[in-house]
Amino acid sequence: MNLLVLGGTVFLGRHIVEAAQQRGHRVTLFNRGRSNPRLFPELERLAGDRDGDLSALAGRSWDAAIDTCGYLPRVVRASAEALAGAVERYAFVSSISVYSDGLPPGVDETAPVARIPDPAIETVDGRTYGPLKALCEAAAEAAMPGRVLNLRPGLIVGPGDPTDRFTYWPLRIARGGPFLAPEGPEAPAQIIDVRDLADWTVRAIEAGRVGTYNACGPVLGLGEVFEACRVASGSAARPVWCPPETLLAAGLRPFLDLPLWVPPAEQGLCQVDGAKARAAGLRCRPIGQTVADTLAWAREARPEGRPLRAGPSPEREAELLAGLAAG
Repeated sequence: MNLLVLGGTVFLGRHIVEAAQQRGHRVTLFNRGRSNPRLFPELERLAGDRDGDLSALAGRSWDAAIDTCGYLPRVVRASAEALAGAVERYAFVSSISVYSDGLPPGVDETAPVARIPDPAIETVDGRTYGPLKALCEAAAEAAMPGRVLNLRPGLIVGPGDPTDRFTYWPLRIARGGPFLAPEGPEAPAQIIDVRDLADWTVRAIEAGRVGTYNACGPVLGLGEVFEACRVASGSAARPVWCPPETLLAAGLRPFLDLPLWVPPAEQGLCQVDGAKARAAGLRCRPIGQTVADTLAWAREARPEGRPLRAGPSPEREAELLAGLAAG
């Protein structure tokens, strides 16, 4: 197949390109050339900006386009409309964050999506990210009715993750000692290894799939995740479980200050039903493999001494652990 990837040089996009190459497909990249510009020198690159300069796409055609970096409905609409006559299908990477707050565990693709009062807003933050992704889905479908593959992954993790939203735990537990752990070992977490998502995305395009899929891994307990981190690193780290109300009272932001964890009232979003994607061939590697590979990558690729972008600092964690011990 002849594939166009919008983006393609950071995290998921990079792994999608690699998966497509491994399966023998021809790949063209369209991006601004700002992130990892020397990556994939063997591929054709079209320079442009999807927010204002799509001229490089004119007069070309591909079997499918893969949109890994759409956040604003206006921008996704412009890209999809520009490609409507140039590709057979359009794969859009959305998010399970599209679902409305407070949904129970086990929601499938028919669950209602979140809304915002002003659909023209273009500030992407914790409040608007999900609703804007839902509007992006609708924009792509409006431009290419019946030709959109809409992927809703949970937290994407693994080698190359620039956010540290999962990498924090393998690195922290590798340091050893008691560590601040949210809620309890049965608290749910739901992730998907970036390599599994990338491989399945390419295979789904090959199969001509369209429609919406929750691209989610199995629901795990935090205790299971932490034990996988301990085994992978060989450390003697020990979790110190902290009640949700204590964490929130301390001002810790769920998912940012303590990665993977969300408060009980919001845990439906980390227990989403991925049966449809699994029936369509999505396969997820064991958590131990994801942890081991993430830890190996982080140790090799991260600049020494660079602060993590997620999780409490060692000083803040020590302060909180001391408070728990004293209480």
